Amino acid sequence: LAELVSAGSFRQDMYYRLNIFQITVPPLRERREDIVPLVWSFVQEFSKSMDKRIESISPKSVQAMHAYSWPGNVRELRNATERAMIVATGPVLQIELPKIAQSGPAPSGTLEDLERRHIVDVLDATGWRVSGKSGAATILGLNPKTLESKMHRLGIQRNRNNF
Repeated sequence: LAELVSAGSFRQDMYYRLNIFQITVPPLRERREDIVPLVWSFVQEFSKSMDKRIESISPKSVQAMHAYSWPGNVRELRNATERAMIVATGPVLQIELPKIAQSGPAPSGTLEDLERRHIVDVLDATGWRVSGKSGAATILGLNPKTLESKMHRLGIQRNRNNF
């Protein structure tokens, strides 16, 4: 806040009123043991206004919440809990997190390996059609000759298993 006061975007008198006693709270990602108790606190709050009864949190949700980095901190956890409460149809709460959080570990291998796998996946999806309106080159945003060159460089060949 001191930086904001210096920049003129936070009132100096308000800063001095708040700066009497500082409390440092680590981010949620550093205190994962607080996640489930916080969720239960939010569930109790939302249960009253939504007239819903939640008896448990799905183990899959608990596991996902502990693995997630919570860039939005407690506010993001509260919003995720509220969203789950809104769509809940039974007594078990299913908390959905952003897809990036559920994607698991980063793919292993080199960038070249990743590029090779992606090109092969797109070729498989197009029936190994390289050019044309629905061809792999169009989907990948490449000139067909460029795609063919990449395929050659990466050792990608169509074989009986690919068709």
